[in-house]
Amino acid sequence: MTSQYLRPDEGLFPADSVARRVWAYPTSALLGFIRAVTIEHLDPDLTAAVDASGQVLQRPALRYDRTVQYFATVLFGDAASVIKSSDVLMKVHARAHGPNPVTGGTFDSNDPDSQLWIHMTAWHSILYVYEKYGPGRLSRAEETEYWRECAIAAAVQPIRLDDVPTSRGEVQKYFDDWRDRLASSEIAVHNIDFILDGMRTIFAALPAPMRAVLGPVIRSGVIATYPRWMRPLMGVRQSRLADTAVTAVIRPGMAALARSPRAQMWFLERVAPRGGPVLTDHIRGLPAESSSVYSPAEARKKFGDPRTPLEQYADQLAARGADEALAPYEHNHHDAPLEFVAPAARAG
Repeated sequence: MTSQYLRPDEGLFPADSVARRVWAYPTSALLGFIRAVTIEHLDPDLTAAVDASGQVLQRPALRYDRTVQYFATVLFGDAASVIKSSDVLMKVHARAHGPNPVTGGTFDSNDPDSQLWIHMTAWHSILYVYEKYGPGRLSRAEETEYWRECAIAAAVQPIRLDDVPTSRGEVQKYFDDWRDRLASSEIAVHNIDFILDGMRTIFAALPAPMRAVLGPVIRSGVIATYPRWMRPLMGVRQSRLADTAVTAVIRPGMAALARSPRAQMWFLERVAPRGGPVLTDHIRGLPAESSSVYSPAEARKKFGDPRTPLEQYADQLAARGADEALAPYEHNHHDAPLEFVAPAARAG
């Protein structure tokens, strides 16, 4: 029987959080994360960081699973797990810096602008696929709450909180302002294609016949969410007819999956064995031991490094060159990953 994540408290969000409802819908793991991590590659600094480590191509399933695990912990984990995972992520990214061969500048994964780009791309993509392939658009009040919760989650990363958009209009302006900064490259297009082909390259734990059937559907479904102006940058093409057809196929499939917690957990255990267990209690409607909800500042003071992520980043910058632990990753390294907090289990 599947074990469940033992949560002493509700973490940063209440049990009835709008963000939890959106992120827990099956569109997130099967479409939203793929949309987010592919669009992210249009930031040349992110692509440089990914290429420098080589981990997307070398350990794709692990990289995807850890991405799901981190975001799932922030949304569904207890406060101590959120803060400890935040501190681990700061250390992981502390070594992701170096020259960018495309721009001639440098990349730095803990840079606040890069972190906000990743954060907003994820939160926007998860909501977008929920609206397109799930229950539909949130009410105005629900969306206001969703973006308020987005800002809460941003506080556990090195992000300037005044820069975080807090409404649909501000989010649209944020992406409009980024448009002139987006750029394609050979490695970006290669990685995007590799990730879009995730049923072959990432989700190898699913049965082969299922992967063969779902592969073209998931790929086409993600492409259908890209703005048409963006597709040439990403090296993909797809007709409006294909967009419409795949939407008609995916929406009822996601609705059926959402009605079956057992089926959702079966998928999550295979596509994200680290991240899936974090969502178990929420999917099964099980509350935490305590209904307590912490602000990021309260949680950090009680459970983790008392420095804010921005303060940690400033200290990392000051220590570069003198601290060997901050040396850049080697290309295609085989370093053991710094593990996020592993969920405690209880009998299901």
